Order: sequence, then structure tokens, then C-alpha cells
Amino acid sequence: MATSTPGPRDDTQGTGRRAATARPYRGELEGHLYVPASRKPGYQQASGWLCAVCQQAPASVLDHCHEHGYVRAPVCPSCNSRERPEFLYRTDVLVGSRYEGLFGTQAEDWLRHWHRCLGCRTRTTLPLPHVAGLTAHLAAAELRPTHRSPGSARGRKPCGVLRASWTGSQNAPVSCEITVAVDFCPSGEHRILARVSYRDAVDRFRTWLAVTAPGVAAAAGPGRHDGIPAQFRPVIADTSGEGLALF
Repeated sequence: MATSTPGPRDDTQGTGRRAATARPYRGELEGHLYVPASRKPGYQQASGWLCAVCQQAPASVLDHCHEHGYVRAPVCPSCNSRERPEFLYRTDVLVGSRYEGLFGTQAEDWLRHWHRCLGCRTRTTLPLPHVAGLTAHLAAAELRPTHRSPGSARGRKPCGVLRASWTGSQNAPVSCEITVAVDFCPSGEHRILARVSYRDAVDRFRTWLAVTAPGVAAAAGPGRHDGIPAQFRPVIADTSGEGLALF
């Protein structure tokens, strides 16, 4: 007797049921250091909460700051993937359309989420890849060359794609220098626009934060929390299979 092969499972109803029974996240994990589930089974599970970003889908991942080691919040896979740059290398990000949204129309929401990390909030900073991506926008705003837009006698468009790279390691961001360059220039150039020290980049971020999200900026700053490690924690490698969060 022939048997039919089951088709792809439609989990829409299951996801809807989990979302209906999930509880809103109220900061229960604030200040907790992240421990991958593979190291300590059953510890800090994300299930049972709604996504702390979209507040609609059930959470399945604990988003955490790899630079300071603190849990941010439980999030759904969709929101977890949105905060990544389009291309990530060991010391290099190609700044693309995702950063435009994160630092543009959605900036205040994402800044509030990133500052759920106790280390980022207290130091008024962001993980190095985000600081580099923002620096590319801020430092290159007046330096980026433009080209005449095809089909337009007067219009011009920015040259190529911004790339932010840095020397050193995410384990020691204070020692890094960020280089902002232009890739894929139509004229074939690879133009370096600026070199910015990490300290200068963080100062730019703080100034931009105060204007862009004054509420987030007001809740940040040194001296607001005790017990923050004096040194940056090493980048945490998540080997649990659940954690796709990079920053």
C-alpha cells in the first residue's frame, strides 16, 4: 500500500497559541550574565515570554551583548536577525540597508533594547560593530563622494557602499581604531574617508544619542549602577544552537 509523504508542517496555529499564552517581558533578566544553554541546561530559557522587541511573536532566543556578557531580553528569531549588519566579518562590517533602519526610523526602539545590557547602558556605548556602523554614518556624512545619478542632469547619489573596519579585537574595543572607507565605487576607487579612534567614536555616539533618543540617554551614564566589571568581558561564544544573536 502506498504511503504519502507528509508535507511541511504548518505551525501557524501552534505559534499563535504560544503567543497567546506567553507573558510580556518585564525586565526579569536585567543584570543577568548570559550563560549558553549548552553549558548549563535549563538555565535562562527564553520560552514563555513574548518577544521584548516586537511584543507579538513568542520569544525563542535570549539576545545578549557579546561585548559585556549581559542578557538583553528574550526575542523572536525575526527580531534577533534584524539587528545584524548585512555582512559581518571578524573585524569588518559592510554598512548596508539594515543599519539605515536601525540608526534611522527605528533608532529609539533599538537603542532602548541595546541598552538593556547593563554594561552598554552604564558606559553609554554600544558593541563595537554597531559603534563602527554608526561612525560610518556620522563621520562620512560630509566626506563621502557623490556621482551623477544616471538619467538625471543634476541629481547626484552617494558613492559606493560604506565599509567600517577596525584594528584590534572586540575583546579589547578601547584599543581599536575604526577606518571608514567606500567600496564598489563606480570609478573603481577604494577611498578611505576617515580613521576614528574608539574613544572618539563613543563620544560621537553619546552626542548623537542625546539628540536622537534623549530618554535613553538620560537613563544611561557612569555611576548609575554598582558592580559593573572594570574591564570589558571577553566576547561570549554562544554554542547552544539557539543563540544566533551576534551583538
